[in-house]
Amino acid sequence: MQATLLSSSGSAYRSVFAPGLFDGRVIMVTGGGSGIGRCTAHELAHLGARVVLVGRNPDKLQAVADEIAADGGAASWQACDIRAEDAVALLVQQVLAKQGRIDGLVNNAGGQFMAPLESISAKGWEAVLHTNLTGGFLVARECYRQWMASHGGSIVNIVADMWGSMPGMGHSGAARAGMVSFTETAALEWAHSGVRVNAVAPGYIASSGMDHYPPEAADLLRAMPRTVPLGRFGNEAEVSAAVTFLLSPAASFISGTTLRVDGARPQVRMGWPMRVPDAAVQQRAAVAPYDGFHRAQVPQVFAAPAHATDHRADHPDGYAPKESA
Repeated sequence: MQATLLSSSGSAYRSVFAPGLFDGRVIMVTGGGSGIGRCTAHELAHLGARVVLVGRNPDKLQAVADEIAADGGAASWQACDIRAEDAVALLVQQVLAKQGRIDGLVNNAGGQFMAPLESISAKGWEAVLHTNLTGGFLVARECYRQWMASHGGSIVNIVADMWGSMPGMGHSGAARAGMVSFTETAALEWAHSGVRVNAVAPGYIASSGMDHYPPEAADLLRAMPRTVPLGRFGNEAEVSAAVTFLLSPAASFISGTTLRVDGARPQVRMGWPMRVPDAAVQQRAAVAPYDGFHRAQVPQVFAAPAHATDHRADHPDGYAPKESA
């Protein structure tokens, strides 16, 4: 079965949301230099937000800011390692000094490496937890302390499809589960300030993040759609639409929830036959891919020749997690 992948065309983001939805709003997007963060930043800017891109790689951030400007949107950027507490406090202080407000936060930065549990060192484990859990907590906490506690706001944490566990990436599964719990706790503790906190859990999304995995994982990545009831990968625009909805006034009574964008992947059960829809059914209106991002790029791994390798092979603990920056 061939994976359904999209390569967008056109000159503007094709959002389903109303133009001007976020006029006058400032929304910070961590990990905004690539993948889902890049796409989400484009959609938010297209809808009128002043987007602040955050990440570790200034060149990537500048490139996305230039793209958004070329498309008629407004974006700035701040380089920051979100794992460093003092740096995060300064980041939020600087954003407020320049923008005057922070109405929304998309906590998207993250990364991991593939390895079985027995080969992960304490250093490797802590690196992934710091990137995917502690960093997101620090950014959310500082946005709350420095602005949202007095003015309200909306936070969306990007987690992952860790229902049923994440074999081969147990450190990431633990971190993402922790972020779901943090989302629920923050929604309760910060509600009195007019702050909503939700999460979006992408499933198998065809994004540039897939190209960060080692070559021996290519066959596993290509086979993923066979385990998804809807029979395909999701795309970045489908995740961005979920984030945009949760940031919008339409979600004003939604807080503490995790919205899965995964084609029903966690519902797969042993003993229940998989009936993946054929190509014609996959184009029916209710399930057809939402091709919204005009600058979407197909991950290189799907253009490369197949490798007959065992994706379960051990990976060196030094394979560094990649932040979507």
